[in-house]
Amino acid sequence: MSRVTFVPFADDGDLLARALSAAQIPTDDLTEPHREFFALSDDAGPIGFIGLEGSGADRLLRSLVVLPARKRQGYGGLLVAHAEAVARQSGVERLHLLTQTVPDFFRSRGYRPADRASAPASIASTVQFASLCPASAAYLVKDIA
Repeated sequence: MSRVTFVPFADDGDLLARALSAAQIPTDDLTEPHREFFALSDDAGPIGFIGLEGSGADRLLRSLVVLPARKRQGYGGLLVAHAEAVARQSGVERLHLLTQTVPDFFRSRGYRPADRASAPASIASTVQFASLCPASAAYLVKDIA
């Protein structure tokens, strides 16, 4: 495997939006404030993306996508670990997420199911939480402090 690198991501060519749309992950709020995205790539090109949203002790982990040709090689775990490290360095205490497709992936990384009604206001008021992700999406939380 060639060397992989993480970089803060500014989507000047809609690559993130296209990758998320292809994976049927919501994209309507990508350009709103208080979001940061990271790209993972290697010598062969882009691998995947992940984002953090919000400010304060609770943040939303969002928009995890690995490009189809790069799946099942451990890159999803690398992306999550990177976002957790960035969040921890920023003083985040808990990460929250919504997923319809890979709850077991996140559970295996220490995220635990939670009741959506228990979400802090800073998470419940996000567009992802309030309207983009359906009520059927699993809500998971992880303490990272």
